[in-house]
Amino acid sequence: MGVYTTESNWFSRRGIFLLLLILFHVVLIWGLKSGFAWKVVAAITPPIVADIINEPKDEKAPPPPPPPKLELPPVEVPPPVVDIQITPDAPPSTAIQNVTDRPTPPAPPPPPAVAGTSLKLNAKSSQPNVDEYYPPTSTRLGEEGTAKVKVCVGINGRVTTATLADSSGFERLDEAALKVAKLYRFNPATEAGKPVEACAPLPIKFKLK
Repeated sequence: MGVYTTESNWFSRRGIFLLLLILFHVVLIWGLKSGFAWKVVAAITPPIVADIINEPKDEKAPPPPPPPKLELPPVEVPPPVVDIQITPDAPPSTAIQNVTDRPTPPAPPPPPAVAGTSLKLNAKSSQPNVDEYYPPTSTRLGEEGTAKVKVCVGINGRVTTATLADSSGFERLDEAALKVAKLYRFNPATEAGKPVEACAPLPIKFKLK
């Protein structure tokens, strides 16, 4: 009996709540259709008034007037004063002028130019013997040939530098030729009668006997 009472109370409360909810929706739908709801909202909400405010415009000041132009008076330049002095004519000279009809003597001939001389072997000095510098290995192998050495000779007639200009075909003979070339003595070359340094080729021949 107690259980049935509790359930009937619960169903009665639930039924009332559902009835009120249905009634609320019905009223809401009727108000939307009839415009009653819009009138209520319009009565609650105040109207929005928009006022247009015209802001004052910044008026720029007019530019200042240009400064007046100053007209300068024309400047008169006086003409230059030219002082021309006329000198009197000089009196004719009474000096006796030396006028002769003799021809001018010819200029003396230039002195004869002294021809230069080239390098020459000094016949008075003893020259090296090439056979004494024959490499022993080249002798055993039968190597022969002529090496051309470029020698540069100072004013004292001695060789200052010796470089290989043309090979003999064998390196050992070329090295021996450079040693022999430095031992030669020369008569130095001359220019205008004075000894000068000069260079010339010197052949060194190696031949087996």
